Amino acid sequence: MLSTDEFLRSPPRKTVRFGGSLTDILLKYEKGDSIDFDLLRHQLLDPDIKDDQIINWLHEFRSSVTHLTKDFEQLVTILLKVSWLRRSPAVVEEYLAFLSNLVSAQTIYLRPCLAMIVSHFIPREFFYVPASFDICHRALQTIVKYVPLTPQFLMPVLVEKFPFINKSERTLQCYVHNMLRISGYIPVLRYDILELVIERILKMDVSAPRKDIEAAEEVESEENAEKGLFDLVSCLSMTQWLIPIAERLDILMIVLFSYVKDVCHVNGKLDIGNTKDLYRDLVAVFDKLILPTHGSCHVQYIMFYLSSFKLGIAEAFVEHLWKKLQDPNTPTVIRQAAANYIGSFLARAKFIPVVTVKACLDLLVNWLHLYIDNQGSGSKAFCDVALHGSFYAACQAVFYVVIFRHKQILDGSLKKGLLFLQNLNFERIVMSQLNPLKICLPSIVNFFAALTRSKNIINPLYEFWEEQSTEALEDTTDVITESKGEEDDDFLKGETPQNEGMMGLAPGSFDSSLQNPEMGAGSPPAPSLPL
Repeated sequence: MLSTDEFLRSPPRKTVRFGGSLTDILLKYEKGDSIDFDLLRHQLLDPDIKDDQIINWLHEFRSSVTHLTKDFEQLVTILLKVSWLRRSPAVVEEYLAFLSNLVSAQTIYLRPCLAMIVSHFIPREFFYVPASFDICHRALQTIVKYVPLTPQFLMPVLVEKFPFINKSERTLQCYVHNMLRISGYIPVLRYDILELVIERILKMDVSAPRKDIEAAEEVESEENAEKGLFDLVSCLSMTQWLIPIAERLDILMIVLFSYVKDVCHVNGKLDIGNTKDLYRDLVAVFDKLILPTHGSCHVQYIMFYLSSFKLGIAEAFVEHLWKKLQDPNTPTVIRQAAANYIGSFLARAKFIPVVTVKACLDLLVNWLHLYIDNQGSGSKAFCDVALHGSFYAACQAVFYVVIFRHKQILDGSLKKGLLFLQNLNFERIVMSQLNPLKICLPSIVNFFAALTRSKNIINPLYEFWEEQSTEALEDTTDVITESKGEEDDDFLKGETPQNEGMMGLAPGSFDSSLQNPEMGAGSPPAPSLPL
């Protein structure tokens, strides 16, 4: 078989159709004689056209591309609709060569050619052949080789052709998979592709809140015989809408997880360079799309999963969030979201060792004490989320981490663990005039989110809440109390003050989707603040 370059340089056969060559037909058409031209159009539109006929015509079109000006746009449109992808290898090779010649000679057809190729990323009904996708990617790679401007024309096409979220799971899965595959050989588009994919997944995510999905699943599994007609219709309508969205969302998350794993690993081993490059792109998308979005439950796990590959990545992510939290020039809502992510990330990520957790707690608590030094007295020294939202978010993050990690902190050396907790000086924080307990601590009673098919990827990395017996809690409380003397500390005793000022789940956290509710019974809810 000829190489691609040899094939493109190979001379076309000289064939004659309808009294002359293709060039003659085109020239006659320009002079007003359209008989042969109409015959050509009808033959190309014939669904029963033979492979040999297509090959002969494509040979001639290859040698006549300079004549295919905008005046012949209708003819080129017909050629781009020819069924070529599922024909013989000879037809496929000839068609690819024709596309290369066409876009090289007539760049006005670049976008239509790209649109045609991308349209094949969506599988036809009852027909799905991965080899067809391979051919489409060959076509794109060849076009990129001959037309350097291809990337800037391709991205708008990818946006335009992205299927609606109500399309089938297979349609969305194939399209997203092929988009991500493009980023492998057109790396300049990777950020834009990731942004587009995550933006669309995020829209699904917020359109189907976790609690609504759980309610819909419950309705689907229950007997509805005793429900009234109107209640039944409304519940089934909700179920039919939410369950498919949840399934599509989960499939796309699995595609995204697979992509991250494939990019970061070469021959089964972690490639540090690839991982760092992907982290930079994903953290930029995270900042732009995920961090400011309220109500996302799934998409943020892409950062959780990537961070699990290497501790340095996890630490870089926490540092990135920390910089946003402490930056007074960052909008308050972003600072609060960053604190929520820090808290749930440190609390939930099994791959973060306790020594790192303690270092982060030190950093956060020192910042809280410094904040109290600067804001804890004077005219603004009162409980107000609008004034001190970032402070309360950081307090809540610290409390949440300690709730989840206190057992690990105390393991090994109980004395050292207790000394570490005492040195955090929670008394000063909770007794300050800013009164964080009124705002921050939610009741530790909520279940966490339900299963997805993608939970198997995240669960091994995830720190679940371990329900403790009353006796165990009392034992822990007794040890802490003895070490403190007569001083009293509601938080360290495990008592949870009621908080009427709290709202739902955090807009940004790793605590809202990929869990088994049976395992999460009694788990403290994710940190959140009124935004």
